Amino acid sequence: MPWPEDTSPDRIIGNTTEQIQYAESLGFYSAWLAEHHFTRYCMGASTLVIAANLAAHTKSIRLGTAVLVSPLHNPLRLAEDIATLDLLSAGRVDVGFGRGSGGYEYHGYNVEREGSQKKFQESIRILEGVWTTPEFSFDGEYFQVNKVNLVPPPVQSPHPPIYIAATRTPETLDFAVSTGHNLCIAVVQDTSDALDLCQRFAAKSVDAGFNVPVSDIPFFRYCYVAETEQQAIDDTRERLNWVVDIMQWRNNIPSGSELHLKIEDWRSSRSEQPATYEYLNKNRAVIGTPEQCVEQINEFRKIGIDYFGCNFDFGGMPHDKVLRSMDLFAKEVMPKLI
Repeated sequence: MPWPEDTSPDRIIGNTTEQIQYAESLGFYSAWLAEHHFTRYCMGASTLVIAANLAAHTKSIRLGTAVLVSPLHNPLRLAEDIATLDLLSAGRVDVGFGRGSGGYEYHGYNVEREGSQKKFQESIRILEGVWTTPEFSFDGEYFQVNKVNLVPPPVQSPHPPIYIAATRTPETLDFAVSTGHNLCIAVVQDTSDALDLCQRFAAKSVDAGFNVPVSDIPFFRYCYVAETEQQAIDDTRERLNWVVDIMQWRNNIPSGSELHLKIEDWRSSRSEQPATYEYLNKNRAVIGTPEQCVEQINEFRKIGIDYFGCNFDFGGMPHDKVLRSMDLFAKEVMPKLI
């Protein structure tokens, strides 16, 4: 849910709800929401609240988090909220967790980023424990739990499916492998690197005895389908450039955020240029005609990708164009995937 300047937060929420309702009607399997704080990059500060609203407006589509930044939360509160969402949605919740990418998000919460790996791992162990174990206790470095019984319990047994974001940190990947959790792949990594990560994870999972296949990994790319290649490029150039610009901008702000500043001022004053549109289109996106998108995704499927996630609404893409892209994908891309 990007929030560019001169756009309305209530309209963004309304558009997101309509898009996910439309996705359900088109036969999409799931819809995923990200958590971010203090930035226009994504208006997902209260991801589970938004997901609860979506649960009330949908009937069958699964609702996922990609990802919740668990070190910023009390794990018991998080366990309660997710279990309640699972109840409200009749067991349609998938939960992805990660350590987050913005240091300023930790700073805003007055939480030390140092030690976040250990805190992250402890939080996942507590979530699983309290979802499955009566009188659950835990004595960790960062969290202590004393004989807790969760109310309400999650609907799904033994708990909602868990996914771990492990884009760059080997310790996070090793944790996901050793605990039998699945991986989820975000759009921040080049496709070749992301595919390599999926294959390394699957091989490590076999060695660990869990055998989580590449086909089970949600694999997200920026996605846009148009009637012509030129139309696809024209519609996405400004929007994809906004995404990479604000990502670079926010990563150069150690505290506070860019919220009350102007992106054009940043663009005119920065000393380092971001990746070009052409690079992003080639390496992190599936953009083009239905035929071009089918060809690209089928190449992923040859490597084992079977759970493909489309980031249709990026960079402030006009709502009508998002819906048209979704429609073309469902009717002219989905049926032709091998």
